[in-house]
Amino acid sequence: MKIKCVICNKEIKEKNVIGINKKLFGAEIVNYYCMDCLADYLEVTVDDLNDKIEEFKDEGCKLFE
Repeated sequence: MKIKCVICNKEIKEKNVIGINKKLFGAEIVNYYCMDCLADYLEVTVDDLNDKIEEFKDEGCKLFE
């Protein structure tokens, strides 16, 4: 199954991008965002999101590589 950004229609292949969507919106989400559109939606930077992904990894969250 191909996952595409609900805003820009870019294909999402990176496990961490899929993981941050699931972590923020729940495992059963239908609409995913690429990193750029997710950052815009949340009014943060892509670097902020990457920092959060690293925090979740450090906590042992299995949604991330």
